[in-house]
Amino acid sequence: MSKTYSLTELGWRPFFQQQLTLAEWESGTLARVVTQHRNQLHLLSDSGELILSINANMPNICVGDWLLIDSQHRFVRLLERFTEFGRKASGSKLDLQLIAANLDTVFIVMSLNQDFKLSRLERYLTLVNETGAQAVVVLTKADLCDDPLSLQAEVQQLDPLLNVVSINALDNDCVSQLQCWCQVGKTLAVMGSSGVGKSTLLNTLQNQPLLNTGGIREDDSKGRHTTTARSLHVMDNGGLLMDTPGMRELQLTDVESGLSATFADIEALAQCCRFGDCSHHGEPGCAIEQALNRGELDHRRFNNYLKLGREQALNTASLAQRRAQDKTMSKMYRSVQGESRRRKKGL
Repeated sequence: MSKTYSLTELGWRPFFQQQLTLAEWESGTLARVVTQHRNQLHLLSDSGELILSINANMPNICVGDWLLIDSQHRFVRLLERFTEFGRKASGSKLDLQLIAANLDTVFIVMSLNQDFKLSRLERYLTLVNETGAQAVVVLTKADLCDDPLSLQAEVQQLDPLLNVVSINALDNDCVSQLQCWCQVGKTLAVMGSSGVGKSTLLNTLQNQPLLNTGGIREDDSKGRHTTTARSLHVMDNGGLLMDTPGMRELQLTDVESGLSATFADIEALAQCCRFGDCSHHGEPGCAIEQALNRGELDHRRFNNYLKLGREQALNTASLAQRRAQDKTMSKMYRSVQGESRRRKKGL
């Protein structure tokens, strides 16, 4: 018999309770999505494990969601999320892909080898900051790095208030630095590119092999991609850990506030420019250019700010246009169907 957990242990909170009627609370079953497959969802409730088949009439559901299920274990509705992680679908698709829901903290994992890239980290931070969840940067493979403290200092310079931890994901004592974010009922996601040690970190935190891990390729110091599906794990200490597959492409959309939070120093400087519409390219009294010239603002960071800003603006506009087109098409279909029904009645 599988182990059962209370709703509190599964991350239940008053935010969700307020969405239920008394009848729903008394007659329905509340369950959380812990694994997502192509055709079915694996759920956990206070009565045990459930499997729910996915059908076309269900809304877009992702790992971490809370669902209301009836007495026959049939889907009733999806509860509103308090945090939602999404990105533009990879490739040329104009869709928003959900990554995870209802997270308290996100471990952004980046290894201290050739994978170490501040611009990629800023991309992840923008995504996390958009949701309001707490970001913790976890720098892995510290045992394979000659000077991990200097690289950790580079990350800390992005934001003096950012939580940054360097670890060897195979060392239990080292990983114990992260236990303060693994409290009962708190949900954490582990995000990062392929092969940075996410699965190894999850296994060490749980003190057992939950997920397969791969070694490091000798030609480029990168780990092998091992996780292929998102999953949520209840830890021995009570926290809930979510693993996500390594994402080779992470396009941003609808993250204007997240971008502002990630690059708050740059946006504060921009407020000091002489002109409110300053483009930061040759205008007199430009505080951004002055900071760049004095070495107070890193050229890489400013260029990445501009790049991510252009990307999120383009993707957001494209998605908005797609939604408007879909809405117009839906109205047209309803109009055609209505006209067809009226004609049939006339006959």
